[in-house]
Amino acid sequence: MLNRIVLISILSTIFFTAHSAVEADSLASKWKKDFNTGINLNQSSFSDNWKGGGTNTFAIGWFLNHSAKVINKNWRLNSDLNLQVGFLQNRTQSLRKNVDRIFYEFKAGYRISPKWDFYGSTNFSSQFFQGFEYGKKNTAGEPVDSLVSNIFAPAYLTSSMGFEYHPDKSFYTRIGVGSLRQTFVFDERISRAGLYGLEKPGDNIRNQFVFQYLMNVEKDIFQNINMKARYSALIDYFRMGYSNGIVHRLDANFTMKVNKYVSTNLQAVLFRDYDQDPNWQFSQILSMGVLYRLAD
Repeated sequence: MLNRIVLISILSTIFFTAHSAVEADSLASKWKKDFNTGINLNQSSFSDNWKGGGTNTFAIGWFLNHSAKVINKNWRLNSDLNLQVGFLQNRTQSLRKNVDRIFYEFKAGYRISPKWDFYGSTNFSSQFFQGFEYGKKNTAGEPVDSLVSNIFAPAYLTSSMGFEYHPDKSFYTRIGVGSLRQTFVFDERISRAGLYGLEKPGDNIRNQFVFQYLMNVEKDIFQNINMKARYSALIDYFRMGYSNGIVHRLDANFTMKVNKYVSTNLQAVLFRDYDQDPNWQFSQILSMGVLYRLAD
């Protein structure tokens, strides 16, 4: 609980300090803000004699997104906050997470031409709750749940400087020639296991000097259907040329609005980080729920 309070305090401080600093600048325009939050529910139940097969399930999820932008003669400023958490329970298993994400990014881009900016950015990512690898067996051959992640274990802080290209309003790409990626593992049980690329068991922080490449697309592909896709690659300068020196992540999100308050959302993540697992990691969630939005 203390870690979560500290996390919320850090995010709030970064968020409001960044906004206050820019709003005090006489060159800045008014922030254009977009806030939406909602709850997704899914439930199914079957009688004990249901011959079609099936298991009683219940899933609930919550999300909050906030973005703010300033675009004027000299600056392109962007603030993005994304919070998600969801749980799933069926009749034969305990309550489990099916989504858990904390992400915040602030970027300031100074225009050097109509389509090119020199930018600096900082982003932070972690999770709210413990994560387990289910179904592992101990030395006695009994199935156990193994703790593999927690809040601030890991957490990633990436600071980057470089150039950003804007050919149009729906697409941009970044080339971060000078970037620092910091990995934090503040749960001693996890740090002692030597996970997430820590140099030795018991370490809490790892620093990497990396090259960052990022592409972002956001556009309405059909009426009432919005697509957001973000791909990033982080290349460790000291492991350049080796496949295990690249971290890939692709986030894709499709939002289909039924009406003003109801929407369907398809979210997919494709991820590869050799310091976590040599294989690709994939998650996909389809949900429908109630949406509340404020924009100006």
